[in-house]
Amino acid sequence: MVLPFILIIGVMYLLVIRPQQKRRREALELQNKLGAGDEIVTIGGLHGTVVSVEDDVVTLEIAPDVQVRFARPAISRVITRADEPAAEAAETVEAEPVAATETVEEPVSPVVETRKQD
Repeated sequence: MVLPFILIIGVMYLLVIRPQQKRRREALELQNKLGAGDEIVTIGGLHGTVVSVEDDVVTLEIAPDVQVRFARPAISRVITRADEPAAEAAETVEAEPVAATETVEEPVSPVVETRKQD
């Protein structure tokens, strides 16, 4: 009678709790390695460059001479690190496939405009 409850708790741990702990650990590691010059994306989708890192506050430059402060947990991912050689960053950009630009013609409107002439 108790065995099914133990199995359910075990399955919940393996499928829900453990992966969530792993993601949280990875996020903390990423946030602890932040440094000046890193290009990042916040959880809100804002792109910027790290200017300074304090205890729980990260200052980002989002445009020339525009700096904003974010809580460290608001950093979602690091795009490029400041200590990463420029050649490696260029290789990763070149490795991505470039989508061909297509020219799209305007569809013909089914609405016909008629005007009375006096």
